[in-house]
Amino acid sequence: MADIIIETPRLILRTQAEGDFEIWMQHMNTPKVREFLGGPEEAHDIEAAFARGAASQAREGFSFWFVTEKQTGTLLGCCGLKRLDAATAPEHVKGELEIGWILREDAWGKGYASEAAAASLDYAFSRLGAPRVLALTSESNRPSWQMMEKLGMQHDHALDFDDPDFPPRDNPTIVYIAKRGGWLAAQKG
Repeated sequence: MADIIIETPRLILRTQAEGDFEIWMQHMNTPKVREFLGGPEEAHDIEAAFARGAASQAREGFSFWFVTEKQTGTLLGCCGLKRLDAATAPEHVKGELEIGWILREDAWGKGYASEAAAASLDYAFSRLGAPRVLALTSESNRPSWQMMEKLGMQHDHALDFDDPDFPPRDNPTIVYIAKRGGWLAAQKG
């Protein structure tokens, strides 16, 4: 049975539940949804990612949680936190808290990603006491970095890096940062 980690007005962010893998393969592992993430993955890669998420949740109390619509229970994607582990990332940011999200195409444009990401940032700063949270994307993924900016994150050009796992159009990887003090002050104001 899945554990509920965060509830928002419209969403539940939870651990993995039975049936998530099949829904993921059908709705999130598509060329359109994974356009800026290296394309669709093999089933064993997704199973490994699910296992890493479960291990992170057990070890650290956070992961990329499964996002469901509260009213219907529909699995929309995932959003949450993990340790930045990109092999090509600069050494001084490896291990920092990273936020990420991916939603099925029929959930786009409804504010779900922003709602889940804001709740995840609040969890990072209010519950975990993180000093900052990073987000990675590319210049070509305009919706992603626009959402980062909408969340109040700032692009830190000094942290951008090339990632040979992605095609030239998705390089460099650009890094956005949300800082605890700024986030908490914005939530009060």
